[in-house]
Amino acid sequence: MTTNTSKARQNSNIDPTLSVNPVFVRPGEATEFDKFRMPEQPSLPETAYQIVHDEAILDGNSRLNLATFVSTWMDDEAKKLYLEAADKNMIDKDEYPATAAIEDRCWRMLADLWNVPDTKDTIGTSTIGSSEACMLGGLALKRLWQEKRKAEGKSTEKPNLIMSAAVQVVWEKFCNYWDVEPRYVPVTPDHMVLDGHELEKYVDENTIGVVAILGQTFTGAYEPVEAIAKKLDEIQANTGLDVKIHVDGASGAMVAPFCQPDLVWDFQIDRVNSISTSGHKYGLVYPGVGWVVWRNTAVLPESMIFHVSYLGGDMPTLALNFSRPGAQVLLQYYQFLRLGREGYRAVQQNSIDVATYLSSEIEKIGPFELVSRGDTIPVFAWVLKDGHTDKWSLYDLADRLRMKGWLVPAYPMADDMSDVILQRIVVKVGLSRDMASALLADIKGEVAFLDSLTAPLPREASSGSHFHH
Repeated sequence: MTTNTSKARQNSNIDPTLSVNPVFVRPGEATEFDKFRMPEQPSLPETAYQIVHDEAILDGNSRLNLATFVSTWMDDEAKKLYLEAADKNMIDKDEYPATAAIEDRCWRMLADLWNVPDTKDTIGTSTIGSSEACMLGGLALKRLWQEKRKAEGKSTEKPNLIMSAAVQVVWEKFCNYWDVEPRYVPVTPDHMVLDGHELEKYVDENTIGVVAILGQTFTGAYEPVEAIAKKLDEIQANTGLDVKIHVDGASGAMVAPFCQPDLVWDFQIDRVNSISTSGHKYGLVYPGVGWVVWRNTAVLPESMIFHVSYLGGDMPTLALNFSRPGAQVLLQYYQFLRLGREGYRAVQQNSIDVATYLSSEIEKIGPFELVSRGDTIPVFAWVLKDGHTDKWSLYDLADRLRMKGWLVPAYPMADDMSDVILQRIVVKVGLSRDMASALLADIKGEVAFLDSLTAPLPREASSGSHFHH
C-alpha cells in the first residue's frame, strides 16, 4: 500500500532526490538553466538562491566602488527597518498613512535646512532618485515659462535651458524627453564650472531657467550659485528677462549645509526656484530615493499636481513614477533622527577629511596634478602631468587598480576639454581612513609598476575603464 507521501511524490514534477542532493549537484547547478527562457519546472528555493547569489558575486564589491556617489553602507538598525518596510508601496497613502506623513516631514526638514522663506508656504516630494527630482524641477520651470508666455500672447515654441557642459546626463535626458533646447556653456581651463561668465550670450526670451550644480560630477567642484544669480540680475536689468535657477544639489545639498554653512547657495537667493538632492548619495540612504523642494507653492504650476481618487481617498500626487518603494523614505527619516545636524556634519566632515588626505597624498606621488581636492563634496579628480610618460595612461592605472578590487574610474572631461583625461575618487561614509591607506598603497604600487614599463601597454588591454559621467 502506498502512503500519501509517496503518492504526493509520484504526482509531483519535482525530483524527490533533490531534497537530499547537495545544492551544487542539483539540476540547475550541476547543469545550467537557459539564460533567456523561463524554466518549465520549479526549483527548490535554496537552489534558485544559490544560482542568483553566485552570479551576483561576480559584481564588483560595492564598498570598493569609488566611482559611484550612491551609498554603499548603512548600519544594522537601518537594514532591519529596510526589511520591515520592503513591501510598502509609497503611493498607497491611504493604506500607509504613517509613511506618507514621514515623507512629508522629510521634505519639510530639507526645506528648512535649505532656508526656504516660509516653511508653511512650500511644497516638495520624494522621488526615486535625484534624476526624477531634476526632471520635476526642470518641468516646473518649463510650465512656468509657458504659462507666462501664453498670458502675454506670445509663442511657447522653442524653450531652452542653460547649463554647464559638465552637467550630469540627466539634464541631457530632460531636454530630449521634454523638447527643450539645451544650451551648454563650455567648460574651459579658466572656467571649469558655470560661474556666470558670458551668460548673457545664452539667455533670451525663450530661456526657461539656468541649472546650477552644487557638486559637479566630474570634479566635485561647486558652481557659485550666488555669482550666477548676480549675473542674471544684471541681465534682467539690461533686458527685462527674469530667469530663475534650479539648483541640482544631488550631492552638495546634503554636504554644504553641514560643512560649508556660510556658503550662500540655497533659497536665501531669490532666483532659486527649486532644489533637488539624492537621499541615496550624501543623504546616506541605500538606493533609490531623491528629494525636490520648491521655494513656494506659487512656483510649482498647479498643472503638475494630479488629484486622483485612489483606494478610497483623494490623493494629490507629484511624481513621474506611481509605484515607489516606501522603505527608502523611512530610511531617510531614520538617518535624520539618528544623526541630526551634528551627526551629518561629523559624517560628511570625516569623508571630506579622508578625501583631502587622499588627494594630498596622491599629489605627492609625482605623476599627478590635482583638478580638485575633495574639500567641497568629498570628491576629487586628477590628471596625468604632461610629459610624465608615453608608456601608460590613467585608463591603465584604472585597470591595474581594478585587478586589486578598486573601482577608480578614468574618463574624458566634458566636450570642449574632452582631450583631458581625469581620474576621480568619490569618498563615502564606508571608506575609512584605514581603507584609504590601503588604497593609497595600491596606487603607489601600481604607479611604480607602470613607470617601470619599457614599452606601452597594448591599447586593447587598457581601454576597459571608460566610465560615462
